[in-house]
Amino acid sequence: MSDQALAEYRIEDLAHHSGATVRTIRAYQDRGLLPKPERRGRSNVYRDTHLARLRQIADLLDRGYTLASIKELLEAWDAGRGLGGVLGLVAEVHGPWTDEEAARISRAELNERFGGRPDDDAVGEACELGVLERIPGRPDEFLVPSPQELAVAAELYAAGVPLPAITGHLRELRGQVEHIASRFLEFTTEHVFARYLSPVPPTDADAAEAATMVRRLRPLAQQTVDAELARAMRLFATRHLQQHLGAAGTAQAAGPSPVPLPAETVRAVRDLVGPEHVAEFIRAATERELQARTMNELVGRGGGR
Repeated sequence: MSDQALAEYRIEDLAHHSGATVRTIRAYQDRGLLPKPERRGRSNVYRDTHLARLRQIADLLDRGYTLASIKELLEAWDAGRGLGGVLGLVAEVHGPWTDEEAARISRAELNERFGGRPDDDAVGEACELGVLERIPGRPDEFLVPSPQELAVAAELYAAGVPLPAITGHLRELRGQVEHIASRFLEFTTEHVFARYLSPVPPTDADAAEAATMVRRLRPLAQQTVDAELARAMRLFATRHLQQHLGAAGTAQAAGPSPVPLPAETVRAVRDLVGPEHVAEFIRAATERELQARTMNELVGRGGGR
């Protein structure tokens, strides 16, 4: 038997190796998250299984799981249902959702890209938004989770957009994108992942199958958004250009504006006179109405004398 298998820890040693406090370890024991230690005389003895369990708990907490949900997972594992597939699914969901790699940028380079002057307020807001992340012990250097996002901000600034406008736009855009992400997850949960969800943790096989589905569906959200954004940009950019060019032309600006008619009205006219006479009928009806109103107005003026 190896030395590793025979490793024993006092609670203080277990706390040191796991990074948890003695108080936390005892709290986990009270909640049933950690197996009871072996009692030897007046001392409690912990083993590598306790250390591995503490590391699993810490990893799941870092991924956003509550202690209650962690307890359910661990109980399922202890009951022999396995945890490998579930942890694989957790790792898949928490894995990168983009091929982009984070980078670092110095404060001097950041200042140079945004006007050449230090702007502590702008840096603070960028950190609040997650565009920049502070690096402990390195006040003059930042982590950039998405270099592309920072590059877009720099291009907009160079084009004349003020920093407050850029950050305000990002906040608005982020809310809309988070709504899209939420709807995509609701959609895929309803139609794809519902069969893997139940009051108890999934089996290893089900969790592994779900992880495979996550890998397959991971790029679809971004591909769909990219395609729809390109379509919308083409549509609205064309409309914007036509509106601005039309506003600049005096002939179009002075001309009459089209008046939309209800679809039911157009269908009724088409059924009455045929599709080829719709425009002529509407024009004649409009002229007749104008003439009638003019005559009524003239009669009203004559009767008031």
